[in-house]
Amino acid sequence: MIQKLRDRAIFFREFFSRFETTGSLIPSSRFVAQAITRQLSQRGEEPIRVLECGPGTGPFTDRIVRMLRPGDAFDIVELNESFVRVLRRRFKTELHWQAVADLTAIHSMPLQEFCPDRPYDFIISGLPHINFPTAIVDDILLSYVRLLKPGGTLSYFEYMHIRPIRKVLTLGTDRQRVREVDYLMNQHLDRHLVCRDSVLRNAPPAWIQHATARRNGERTAVE
Repeated sequence: MIQKLRDRAIFFREFFSRFETTGSLIPSSRFVAQAITRQLSQRGEEPIRVLECGPGTGPFTDRIVRMLRPGDAFDIVELNESFVRVLRRRFKTELHWQAVADLTAIHSMPLQEFCPDRPYDFIISGLPHINFPTAIVDDILLSYVRLLKPGGTLSYFEYMHIRPIRKVLTLGTDRQRVREVDYLMNQHLDRHLVCRDSVLRNAPPAWIQHATARRNGERTAVE
């Protein structure tokens, strides 16, 4: 319990010092973690490759590690060094994390610079897209497509109605950026969205977007 409080304090500190890359005052609830890993929980028997982007202190990671099996590969990309230290400590000290430590690699770098040798069956992202400059969001969305296997699943969350609200309420020079990011996100969802989960038991409530990389000739459910 004491360690959890310390991790929450780290998250709280990073929110105020690096809001643009943290994006939330508190870590996501277990209900968001359950919803964002729903597709992964329905995995088959074959070994899989999983990528988590921007895990922070690991609320989603804690669910992911319980679903991994021998032969799987789990990569984590986290830019914030404070969070990287928390994640490394958890893989050394927590039982479920220790069990898959040999399947896991942590990469401290921007997602756009991450170049693995093979794509992934599942990508789970906690990146706060709405906080980033337009060019970075564009690069991140292109990275999702590049890193996901055809037929694979990308799952990420965003707070309900935040993008349309910020389009209206944001003032000054940042207003154009918010509108551009909103356009990019909507364009990506129009092309790749499979389904959306609503999570009301979170502060604030959240949507979980599940998207796919199309196989050749395949159309997504929203096209």
